[in-house]
Amino acid sequence: MTGTKKDNYYAILMAGGVGSRFWPSSKASNPKQFIDILGVGETLFQTTFKRLSGLIPAENIYVLTNKKYVDMIKEQIPHIKDEQIVPEPEMRNTAPSILLGALKIYKKNPNSLIVVAPSDHWIKEEADFMDAIQSAFDYAEEDDRLITLGIQPSSPNTGYGYIKYDKDAGEPLRKVERFTEKPGLKKAEKFLEEGNYVWNAGIFIWSTKFIVASFKEHLPEMYSLFEKGDEMWNKKEEKAFLEEYYTQAANISIDYGIMEKSDSVFVIPVSFSWSDLGTWSSVQNELPQDENGNTAINSRLVVQQADNNIISTSNKKIVVLKGLSDYIIVEDKDVLMIVPKSDEQEIKEIREKVMKEFGEDLG
Repeated sequence: MTGTKKDNYYAILMAGGVGSRFWPSSKASNPKQFIDILGVGETLFQTTFKRLSGLIPAENIYVLTNKKYVDMIKEQIPHIKDEQIVPEPEMRNTAPSILLGALKIYKKNPNSLIVVAPSDHWIKEEADFMDAIQSAFDYAEEDDRLITLGIQPSSPNTGYGYIKYDKDAGEPLRKVERFTEKPGLKKAEKFLEEGNYVWNAGIFIWSTKFIVASFKEHLPEMYSLFEKGDEMWNKKEEKAFLEEYYTQAANISIDYGIMEKSDSVFVIPVSFSWSDLGTWSSVQNELPQDENGNTAINSRLVVQQADNNIISTSNKKIVVLKGLSDYIIVEDKDVLMIVPKSDEQEIKEIREKVMKEFGEDLG
């Protein structure tokens, strides 16, 4: 591959979320993407940045984030330049942040191609992932296409959105027929039977020129709002412009705002193992367990009649368990949480209750 071709490759890393389902390990002050949630020696953000820089020049990776995470990003990726970190004045949904990133990149390189990726997903077969991104770049360069990667479902998971694609059209690039919200179990089982549904991983690939044109067509108000900043992108005036205008942008997702409206959307079904690490149980699936099905993260465990628990502490704390099964036990410096696995969907509400009672800084 020539250096010039690679110079047109860019990435937008989405790194602004709070990961509240991983409370108390993940807090607004130190969210999931910036912690070593799997106990593997590096944070999810570091892993994602490193993975993408295998194909994309490191200086072409832009990080869309909350302004309070800027120092954390610099600490975790010391060679990152200030201009690569794009702090949103206020958290909106994915559409405004992707438009902002695309306009900044377009100003810099009108021939650029972009991959948009969450910074907190776990992908084991990194080479397969990079091959899929390379194919998608090639397809996006060849024609005006909005491309997404769809994960071949391994189970009728009800926690993911699904993408239905045209069975008869081309390989590996398939025309998307529709996006479906998280289904109930019966519906998810039916999707798997039909065989032309994949999980929506929220990974997108397109030419910068075409995504900007798609915003102009499908979200014209948002496009007009941002167009006012055209002379300020990548300059010091950009910050003041965003402080004034960014909060006026509609709070809308890229899926709903663009992908569901455009008729140029394609998917590449991929079979590498992927997890959005959305819950403590999904983390357990990625990690080894002892003979009783217990998973210890940054902890040393002594158990008796205790099985199928998830234990996460800081500083390799020794945890002794007796007569406890199917629990999530998470400890950080301020909070100890012990919750049955069956109630893990309630962790968000528990977090809110603690914040209300003992202070916002605990969330």
